[in-house]
Amino acid sequence: MHSGNEIQIRQREQLLAKLRASFPALSPQFQAAARFMLDHPQEVSICSMRTIAAQAGVQPATLVRLAQSLGYDGWQGIREIFVAAVRSGPQPYANRAKKIVRSSSASRMLADMVEAQHRNLDLWRNVSPEALSKAADLLAAASHVSIAGFRACYPIAFSLHYVYRLFRNSVSLLRGDAGTLEMELRALNPKDVLFAVSFAPYSREIIRCVDAARAAGCKIIALTDSSVSPIALKADCVLPFSVESPSFFPSIAAGVAAVETLLAQLLAKQGRGAVKALEAAEGQLHETGAYAPADKS
Repeated sequence: MHSGNEIQIRQREQLLAKLRASFPALSPQFQAAARFMLDHPQEVSICSMRTIAAQAGVQPATLVRLAQSLGYDGWQGIREIFVAAVRSGPQPYANRAKKIVRSSSASRMLADMVEAQHRNLDLWRNVSPEALSKAADLLAAASHVSIAGFRACYPIAFSLHYVYRLFRNSVSLLRGDAGTLEMELRALNPKDVLFAVSFAPYSREIIRCVDAARAAGCKIIALTDSSVSPIALKADCVLPFSVESPSFFPSIAAGVAAVETLLAQLLAKQGRGAVKALEAAEGQLHETGAYAPADKS
């Protein structure tokens, strides 16, 4: 059974997905309006129809006609979907933390957490095999792979970078240390792939990475919490994963599982060459003393 929150968010995502699918057949005016809705879904819920029309470069009547073409009586029907989705969206971390402090016991929290992680992993298990294969193909064919994930998404991005580097050298992690993100992004070229990781609230840095990759002509793979997230809308391949958690902070368990699944597929795709590279990396780690010696007692 789905909660009211999930249903409202899903309705908005279905509407946006419908817009994306029908976009090529829309008139130029409808395309301008639809593009604004797809690129700025949060603003649809808080701005007036006239403001949205002005920012999209169309007349207010265009928004009304677009809504009617999608089966709504008028613009208000569409706006209500966006408003409901925002109201039921992720709560600020501090608000969720207050609820935990007030009401959760250790035993209840353990059970709820394990159940939530099971659900998240079950949802990942149902990911489209075609999307996973496409992601692996894009990565394998890339001249260079850049990986980006900031703040809470960083552990997922780092996991992919760390393991992928064990059997492929042409992989880098975009960090932006000391304000150097623009410098790193200037190195992107059309033969590269950007692997972007993000979930709500979406960081400004990841949006900049995706925009720069698109401008450079790179292919983009988005590992994200929604098929219509800001990075998904600009991606060539989308791998959605759930971040639901009873805790105050989103869960990254399914995101890590996604990366591990993809790494296994990449290793299998590269075959013996990848195995040899992995053996060499492992041997070097042991030789340089990266690991503590095994206890022989």
